[in-house]
Amino acid sequence: MKKLHLLCIGFLSMASLYAQDISDALRYSQGNIEGTARFRALSGAFGALGGDLSAVNINPASSAVFNQSYLAFSLSNSDVNTETDYFGNAVTNNDSNFNFNQAGVVFVFKNTSDSPWKKFTLGVSFDRTNDFDDAWNADGINTNTTNFNNSIGSYFSDIAQGFQTDQISAFPDETLNEAYTAIGNEFGFFQQQAFLGFESFILEPETDADDNTVFFLNLEEGPFDHNFVSTSSGYSGKAAFNFATQYEDKLYLGLNLNSHFFDFERTTVLVETNLNGNLDPSNPNSRLVEVIDFENRISTTGRGFSFQLGGIYKVTPQFRLGLTYDSPTWYTIEEETSQFLFTRSIAINPDDATSPFVDEITINPNTINIFPSYRLQTPGQISASTAYIFGKKGLISFDYTSKDYGAIELRPDSDFTDLNTDISNILTRAATYRVGGEYKHEQFSFRGGFRYEESPYQNGVTVGDLTGFSLGLGYNFGNTKLDLTFDQWQRTDETPLFNIGLLDTATIDRRNSNITLSLGFNI
Repeated sequence: MKKLHLLCIGFLSMASLYAQDISDALRYSQGNIEGTARFRALSGAFGALGGDLSAVNINPASSAVFNQSYLAFSLSNSDVNTETDYFGNAVTNNDSNFNFNQAGVVFVFKNTSDSPWKKFTLGVSFDRTNDFDDAWNADGINTNTTNFNNSIGSYFSDIAQGFQTDQISAFPDETLNEAYTAIGNEFGFFQQQAFLGFESFILEPETDADDNTVFFLNLEEGPFDHNFVSTSSGYSGKAAFNFATQYEDKLYLGLNLNSHFFDFERTTVLVETNLNGNLDPSNPNSRLVEVIDFENRISTTGRGFSFQLGGIYKVTPQFRLGLTYDSPTWYTIEEETSQFLFTRSIAINPDDATSPFVDEITINPNTINIFPSYRLQTPGQISASTAYIFGKKGLISFDYTSKDYGAIELRPDSDFTDLNTDISNILTRAATYRVGGEYKHEQFSFRGGFRYEESPYQNGVTVGDLTGFSLGLGYNFGNTKLDLTFDQWQRTDETPLFNIGLLDTATIDRRNSNITLSLGFNI
C-alpha cells in the first residue's frame, strides 16, 4: 500500500523547504555602493547632499535640492578577484562583467507664489543595489580527520539518521530518477538527500530492514582531496518613486516608495577523492567509496517593498545635516533546485580479493524541485549625515548608518523558528562609515571617497569588515555632465563548503574593482 500511495502523489508540490542558512538571509539584506559615477566617487556619502539621482536612494529629500529637472543614466564594468585558501592551498579566480546599473529622472516644480514651500519634485529612479556575480574555487587536501566531518559523506549521514530505510530507497520497479522525484513529493527535501547518499553506496544501513534508522559511512577517515567550485550570478535592484519638497531656504523633506527585486542563481560542484582507505579482505561485505561528485544548483527570485523618509537641514548656507529612516524590506521569495550525484566505489570480489568489484552510480534526476514561497523581512536602518559646502569650490561629506542584522526574520515563523533564533544569536548591529570630497576647477570636478563597513557577524570572522575607496573625475558642459569613477572594495570571509556535515571553511579574499561612466542632462 505504501508503494501505491507514493507513486500516486508523484505530481504534488514539494512539502519541505530547502535548507536555508544565515548567509542566504544576509545576502538579500545587504546592499553595495552602486549608482551614478559621482555618487560612487564619493563612496556614497550623499545623505546631506543633493544634485545627484543616486543620492535620492540614500536620502529622498535630496531630490528637492535640484534647481531644474534632470535625467541621468550610468554604465559600469565590474571586476571581481578572489583568492581562496583551503588547507594551505591557494587558488585565484577572476570574473568581469559589464552592466547597466542606474537610470533616473527628477522633475522640479517651482512655486511662484509667496508660499514658504518653494518647490516640490517628483522622480523615479532605478539603481542596482548589489551584484551577485561571483566565482571561487577551494582546491586542497582536507586533513581534518575527526569523525568523517571532513568528507561530504557527513552531509548525507547527518541528514539520514532517524529516517527509515524504506523512506529513502527506491522500489524494485523504480529507476533512481523516478524515486528521487517521488520521495521528494512524499517526504521532502531532506529525505531526498538521504536517498542520494543511500542509493549511491555512501550510506550503509545498520540493519537490512525497512524500519532501520541508523546509517554508517562506506568511507575510511581521510584525508580527502576536495575540489569545490562555486559560481553565482544575478543582482538586486530597486525602483524608487520619489516625492520631495523644499520649505523656505533651509529644510528639505522627502519620501521614497521602493519596489525591490533580486534574481540569484548559484551552482556548486564538489569532487571528493578518498586518499586513505583499503577494503577489509576479512569482511565479505566490505565496500569503500573512492570518488564523490556532488552538484547543486539553486535559483532564487524575490520581490519586495520598502519606504524611506528623509530630511536635509541647512544650518548655515555652507553646513548641512541629513537624516534618513529606511524601513525594513518585506520580500516574498521563491526557490527551485536541481541536483546531480556520481560515486565510484569498490567492493570485495569473493572470487578474487586482489581484483575488487567497481560500482559507478549516477543519479541525474533532471528534476527541478520547486519549493513553497516564503517571506523575508530585512532590518531597517537609520542614517545620519553631514556636509560642508565650500561655495563653488567643492565640498566634504560624511555619512553614518546603523543596521541591526540580528533583526532579520524569515516567515512563516513555524518553518524558521530555529533559523531565526540562530540569526538573532549570531548576527549583530553593524555600522557603516562613508566620507567623500569634491574639488571643482572651472568645468572639472575631482572627487574621492572612503568607506568602512563593520561585519554583520558577532565573531567578525565569518564575514569580515569591508574597506573601500573611490576616485572620480567629472566635466560640466553646461546642461550636460559627464562623470567617470574608479572604486574598489575588499573583504575577507570564512565560508563553509556546506551548511550541514562538511563545515570546514575556505578563506576567501575578495577584491571588487569597478569603473563607472555616467551621463546627465538638465531638461
